[in-house]
Amino acid sequence: MLFCWKQAKMEQKQNRKNKWGGAMPLLFGTSKIDSAGILEIGGIKATELVEEFQTPLIVYDVQYIREQTQRFKQVFEQEDFKYRINYASKAFSAIGIYQLLSELEISCDVVSGGELYTALQAGFPAERIEFHGNNKTAQELREAVAAKVDTIVLDNFDEITLLSNLLKKRKVRQKVQLRLAPGIEAHTHEAIMTGQIDSKFGFDIASGQAEAALRQVLTDESFELAGVHCHIGSQIFETASFGKAVWKMMEILHDWQEKYQFAAAILNIGGGFGVRYTGADNPPAPESFVKEILLEVKAACQKYAYPVPEVWIEPGRSLVAEAGTTLYTVGAQKELPGIRRYVSVDGGMGDNIRPALYQAEYLGFLANRDSGGDTLAEKVRLTGKYCESGDILIDELFLPKVAAGDVIAITSTGAYTYSMAMNYNRNPKPAVVFVENGAAQIVCRRETYADMMRLDIPLMRK
Repeated sequence: MLFCWKQAKMEQKQNRKNKWGGAMPLLFGTSKIDSAGILEIGGIKATELVEEFQTPLIVYDVQYIREQTQRFKQVFEQEDFKYRINYASKAFSAIGIYQLLSELEISCDVVSGGELYTALQAGFPAERIEFHGNNKTAQELREAVAAKVDTIVLDNFDEITLLSNLLKKRKVRQKVQLRLAPGIEAHTHEAIMTGQIDSKFGFDIASGQAEAALRQVLTDESFELAGVHCHIGSQIFETASFGKAVWKMMEILHDWQEKYQFAAAILNIGGGFGVRYTGADNPPAPESFVKEILLEVKAACQKYAYPVPEVWIEPGRSLVAEAGTTLYTVGAQKELPGIRRYVSVDGGMGDNIRPALYQAEYLGFLANRDSGGDTLAEKVRLTGKYCESGDILIDELFLPKVAAGDVIAITSTGAYTYSMAMNYNRNPKPAVVFVENGAAQIVCRRETYADMMRLDIPLMRK
């Protein structure tokens, strides 16, 4: 991974207090701390970004996204595999990111009509879009077919019937994949496990649902069954989990080849590759995940004398999470003698609900100045401005003495922050900027109060 290895090693050796107040900050890509103690991303100081765009502000390091994408690509190319990388849009969906992905010559998946619309508005080619979702509406399926998306991933029997009727009415054929639940329980948080038998996603293999779905799709001329898909969860650190998923999928494909003479052209192994949020996280490099998948595909195909399929993956978090840094401005503080100090910032659960939703952990640090060599850091609770006791961004954080107006940076916020942002307490959503080579470009402007009211309709009174 492209974080600062030297700082990570120092953090592991000595969890001492320092000018950032405890654990060394995690710095990824182009991020660095200059001689004045100011965070710099993409060649731009955090203080300059805050002055121009205000806070809360989500900053994406574009060069890091470019490099991560290349790291996924290179293993496929070295191993001479046919492949496709589909960016998982749910991690962060905006016109700007789709334009960047198109430039990087990768594909994307979408899981709603809104994500599809955004990708199309960005000029993203429909022939590089796959449509996911466990409950696609009839309207969403109509929009996907009308847009001529490349692939629709079938998730349940109701959807097979719904899409089949739509295709017959339009007299068109659609390339599809079957999403299977392989029964692989990846070691991750329960809320983001998706490959186990008891899941709302996909056709279960063990019960025979998957085989029944196969028969139904193969006998329907409206469908072109291109392959199978699985996704075992998110934020996975063990490459072996993907190897197990490959073998399970190849076992079922071998069985289907013998029973139905069906050979999948595509094996879509999904995403879920883990990233680094805190010093406790130690995910493998992107290359390791891909290497494990390809090695097991080769081995399984050799064992079963199966034609080697094109391999698809769906990285989302692993492309953009570490590229993102959120900047906040310190406001009020509250001291409880003998207990703790509360430091509140101008954002919170409205722009990053992950800590409140499933206890996600982050690291933060003072980003706008050097602490002046102050080693008297104290443990604080970094909280947001929302009217919820659970609005806690970081439960325990060592910080030097901070004052109103100071800037706090939280790293690895590029995934599932803006995409989950909300207007609770009628707070506007933050702005998002892309930075690269000393230039910053706004890609999502900060919401205004008027923006939040644009759908409100006053009561008609006599």
